[in-house]
Amino acid sequence: MIAVKILSKLFKALRSNESPSQLAWGFVMGMIIGLTPFWNLHNLLVIFLIIILNVNAAMAVAGFLIFSLFAFLLDPLFHSLGYWLLVDVDSLRPLWLFFAGTPVLAWSNFNNTVVLGSLVVALSLIAPVYFFTKWWVVQYRQKFDERVKKWKIVQALKSSKLYQLYQRFSHLGD
Repeated sequence: MIAVKILSKLFKALRSNESPSQLAWGFVMGMIIGLTPFWNLHNLLVIFLIIILNVNAAMAVAGFLIFSLFAFLLDPLFHSLGYWLLVDVDSLRPLWLFFAGTPVLAWSNFNNTVVLGSLVVALSLIAPVYFFTKWWVVQYRQKFDERVKKWKIVQALKSSKLYQLYQRFSHLGD
């Protein structure tokens, strides 16, 4: 039931009047959380930004879920990049010492190779993922939304008693 609710909110967001930029920023913020280990200071900051900025939370959940699937596969790459940044790049050593010695910044976990490597990769993917997602939302709205509505599976789901019951009570959770 939770998966149906997430998909419903995702398709509702794609059909909404929200701008493609709002949807894309939500997806990008979800990507950052999905690629990096969850319990870190930077993810708390991203969650805070999702809450206070005008971005789409359903797209953030979608980005989190999609990129979480790939994060475990990419952990060796993240570790290698983080190790290189922490150990082999001598010019960054004062920065890492500053982070480790500053009380709140020490919670950032940048001394963890996977955390550092995954955050660097996530930050480097912000622009490409943002522009691709924005383009994809526009394409979906222009070319695919009407086709998706005509799919037999979508029509069958919409005509089911469970969907009608969901539609009747879905506004109560908002």
